[in-house]
Amino acid sequence: MVPRSARRNAGIKRGVTVMAQAQATLSIDLGGTKMLAALVRDRTVLDTHKMATPRGGNPAEWLQALFDTIAPWKGRYDKVGAAVTGIVDDGHWSALNRNTLDVPERFPLTDTIARLSGSPAFAANDAQAAAWGEFSFGAGRREDMVFLTVSTGIGGGIVVGGRLLGGLAGHFGQFRLDEASRHMLEDQVSGHWIASEASPHQEGATAREVFAAANAGQDWARRIVETSARRTALLCRNVQLALDPKRIVIGGSIGLAPGYLTSIERALSDLPPRLKPSIHAAELGENAGVVGIADLAERQQQL
Repeated sequence: MVPRSARRNAGIKRGVTVMAQAQATLSIDLGGTKMLAALVRDRTVLDTHKMATPRGGNPAEWLQALFDTIAPWKGRYDKVGAAVTGIVDDGHWSALNRNTLDVPERFPLTDTIARLSGSPAFAANDAQAAAWGEFSFGAGRREDMVFLTVSTGIGGGIVVGGRLLGGLAGHFGQFRLDEASRHMLEDQVSGHWIASEASPHQEGATAREVFAAANAGQDWARRIVETSARRTALLCRNVQLALDPKRIVIGGSIGLAPGYLTSIERALSDLPPRLKPSIHAAELGENAGVVGIADLAERQQQL
């Protein structure tokens, strides 16, 4: 007969085995505008904390501030996934467009996070992580897909044959509209561009306020939004010709702003059916990155 204490220690109660609940993954989404920390377990976001991304200092200081704030979460997670704007190679982080977020070359991201958290860390580009989230749990429906996030900048991710492409794959915001242009595509489409174009009409207007003005019938605002959407539509057309994905999923604060996807689809309406991309709104919202990087971190730990 098993002693009562042994049954209790083994997690046995009234003939039912009680399994210890798995710890969550700490997910960090660090972009040009905000830092989002989340505790994620089995695709479910249990808790979140958001703070503005500092425009000064260095990433070590930003991450220290974030970990100081979420210190009460210590012990609730056993691994960390970090999704960041820019390039991630072998756990080192570098800027791709310093207008979006300026970070030093090859900052030791995973080592810094592992030191601050005391847990194993995995890192990937934020849009690639969001692409994996949408592929696995959202609008991607586990089909070959390209994800575009239009926000402070433009990012993207590609999933082919159930595999997320890493490295530079999906950095569509770095495309040029023409060879003579010194500006990257995201500098002529994104939220920063929309706000800068609004300046002569409404000093200090944010991208959100430009969309509000467009929806209120202001012609100047409508022209800015339509121009951004046409350029995104051209990107979608080129992506379709290059990769022929089943779906192009669009997210981000600009991509999901009222009327933006409709403007993209209107710009693509004259294409023959075989050439027309299948455009879908992202379903996970701002959680796409944290859910995606949590799943990637979990898979990495199992290797």
